[in-house]
Amino acid sequence: MGKKKNDPMWIEAKKRCRLNSATIQMAKEMGLNPKSLIKNIPNKKQQWKAPVQVWIQDMYEDRFGEVRLKETIGKYKGISK
Repeated sequence: MGKKKNDPMWIEAKKRCRLNSATIQMAKEMGLNPKSLIKNIPNKKQQWKAPVQVWIQDMYEDRFGEVRLKETIGKYKGISK
């Protein structure tokens, strides 16, 4: 069977991690799952930890380069959160 287009776990991760569509697409391209995103939300005692959106963008830039990061963000710029 095929996967649902809007998996409830991705919707929950988008809401709890305060992500936009471009960041969700980056996470999917890197093979991350929504559970790992939710698990990496920093709490008040983890001030050293970057927010999930920044963490995903940094990893994406390291793997695919800055040019592809700008292309992905630019493609989703017109889409609202």
